[in-house]
Amino acid sequence: MSDAKVVFLTGLPKVIVDVVTSYSPAGFTTTVVDGRQPEKEQIEAVSDADFIMVYRAELSDDVLQAAPKARMVQLLSAGYDTMNLKLMRELEIPCANNGGANSWAVADHAVLLMLSLYKRLVQSDMATRDGRWNEPIDGTNTFEMADKLVGVLGIGNIGRRVARRVQGFDARVQYYDKYGLSPERERELDVRGVTIEELFSTSDIVTCHTPLTPETHRIVSAEMLALMKPTAILINTSRGPVVHEAALIDALQHKKIAGAGLDVFEKEPVEPDNPLLTMDNVVVTPHSAGTTWNTWFRRAEFAYRNMKGVWEGQPPQAIAADYEG
Repeated sequence: MSDAKVVFLTGLPKVIVDVVTSYSPAGFTTTVVDGRQPEKEQIEAVSDADFIMVYRAELSDDVLQAAPKARMVQLLSAGYDTMNLKLMRELEIPCANNGGANSWAVADHAVLLMLSLYKRLVQSDMATRDGRWNEPIDGTNTFEMADKLVGVLGIGNIGRRVARRVQGFDARVQYYDKYGLSPERERELDVRGVTIEELFSTSDIVTCHTPLTPETHRIVSAEMLALMKPTAILINTSRGPVVHEAALIDALQHKKIAGAGLDVFEKEPVEPDNPLLTMDNVVVTPHSAGTTWNTWFRRAEFAYRNMKGVWEGQPPQAIAADYEG
């Protein structure tokens, strides 16, 4: 059998590309294609590809249709909202994400945003540097995680890791997920499944960990935000359009909720005049939750292991949740 050909369509810097491709197993060859190259060159590269691996690059319909041998599209990211899953179904090319490889990093970041809001970290840092010692802290405006009720929206790989982390701070956890967990799994994780309305109306912290699909687009709606307690905070490290951003801005401006920690936005990069950037009850980061040096090794190991399994006749793992329908 000839070598399996992987085309890696990416916008990553060479130092990370080298790490990823170093995991290529025996019998695999990887061709790296810069996602900024003209589409004609991308089409030529994938014409005999057995696998297409993608990260920080657009896989156009024309490029996908130009890969008649492709057995799978393997993403290094968790999100697949930019993939044309309908076309992939028609072409019978499964789409796999990163198998939870970045779930540790994103879970850490979600908790970081919670604690940053509760401890007014950004304001305290700026005040200390400016010589305004202890100015942002008045004894009434910082809080602990202990005994808070954390509502996890989406209890997948990341959501489960967030649950374990906040329990380490003595918080309690409830969740809403379309698919839910078995009673045994709920007992194991010490979490309770609730309706989405109860999640928003009773949680002290709502943290979003659902993929972006037509069903979850703006699932955090004006109606859901209106259910939240005025002391509650919202965290989003999933995808920006999961939250109705205009409704969130309104809720924050009118003190309907206490704050938000956001790694993602409806439009990215975020517009410099976005009102969220001027609010002192909002902590923002540039869609960086899943980006750590450690994740590249896990992403690469899983991706090549998954492709090798498919090459050897095994079913693909970590198929996009709505690929089948």
